[in-house]
Amino acid sequence: MRKILIIGAGQSGLQLGLSLLAEGYQVTLMSARTPEEIREGWVMSTQAMFHQALQTERAYGLNLWDDQAPQIAGFHVSLSAPPGQRALSIIAPLDDPAQSTDQRVKMAAWLELFEERGGILHYQGVTTADLDGLTRIGRYDLTVVAAGKGELVGVFDRDTARSPHTAPQRGLAVSYVHGLAPDPRFPAPNVGFNAVPGLGELFVIPALTRSGPCDILFWEAVPDGPLDLWQERLDPAEQLKLTLELARRYTPWVYDRCAEVELTDARATLSGRYTPTVRHPVAELPSGGLVLGMADVVIANDPITGQGSNTAAKCAAAYLAAIVSHGDQPFDRAWMEQTFADFWERSGAPVTDWTNAMLAPLPEHVQQILGTAVANQTVARRFANGFSDPSDYANWLMDPAKTAAYLASVA
Repeated sequence: MRKILIIGAGQSGLQLGLSLLAEGYQVTLMSARTPEEIREGWVMSTQAMFHQALQTERAYGLNLWDDQAPQIAGFHVSLSAPPGQRALSIIAPLDDPAQSTDQRVKMAAWLELFEERGGILHYQGVTTADLDGLTRIGRYDLTVVAAGKGELVGVFDRDTARSPHTAPQRGLAVSYVHGLAPDPRFPAPNVGFNAVPGLGELFVIPALTRSGPCDILFWEAVPDGPLDLWQERLDPAEQLKLTLELARRYTPWVYDRCAEVELTDARATLSGRYTPTVRHPVAELPSGGLVLGMADVVIANDPITGQGSNTAAKCAAAYLAAIVSHGDQPFDRAWMEQTFADFWERSGAPVTDWTNAMLAPLPEHVQQILGTAVANQTVARRFANGFSDPSDYANWLMDPAKTAAYLASVA
């Protein structure tokens, strides 16, 4: 039986570990926190997941919240111009519903499920020196690093050719709330994508948290602009107050729904910023051992397109398939690099290109798409479903000539 070690207990690491157990591998997983510590901790992300990514979970019986999480029916895209006035409104349905389950709920349950299904769990943080020692003893056939935060990320070199940004592109502020009134223009659960050109975006995401269904208010602020008030961590109540004040000034149609809003719990906020970065997938440790990075260890995009958990799930599925198909052959550098290259071509590159494009001012051809989508449900629906399969955007959204041809075809 082949032995796999996974460092990190997030979406990618736990999904890979659980699916490898189902395929008959011996899997050891190291988590810095216990299930109870995760459940009682601070929120970690917004984690809206779309159909393709959700299907990778369902394939191994990991979809424990299908009957509890709000079924997200689509997007409501709004454009504020000038700030405070809605100049554009697009109702964009999804073919299949999306979901967002608080990672405190999900990862805690998955850790317990991993142990129930025969996985070997160690609750400990792992340093670079620890990782070097683990590879040196040769106990495992493959070591995968799935811990996207902390010092282990530093063992993977930045890929300068694929990392155009050298500074954070948004300041981020997340608040989980109860009491948000339904969207009067789109009463079904939907992701509100509210753009304030040149300043940032406010996302409204239906989700499931520890206390049941909720909504997430998520500001993305252009650095040094008037929305960028999140340089320091605020008290949760103060963060919500500021979130609502910015909504009142810049997206009043969202603020109008917030009369009864309150935080879901005492640790329902998150703020910060990071530089979007792509890293080389293989790290060589001082003693010569090789480790493979996955998900946000090697592809850390800005969350403006909501793809972090989706990319993590797809990466877990891709690595699983590569491990199983490799049989008893050694997991050498060539295999590691090819495994990531295949994932990059199918999923990593399309989502990275699209996300970086969304961070810049919208070019004229994308403005034409959004303008057409206001009254054309075919265009609106295709835009929405690209969040499940971002590779489709290359066919019609990312290139002005292809956009012109597409819009002519649906006129």
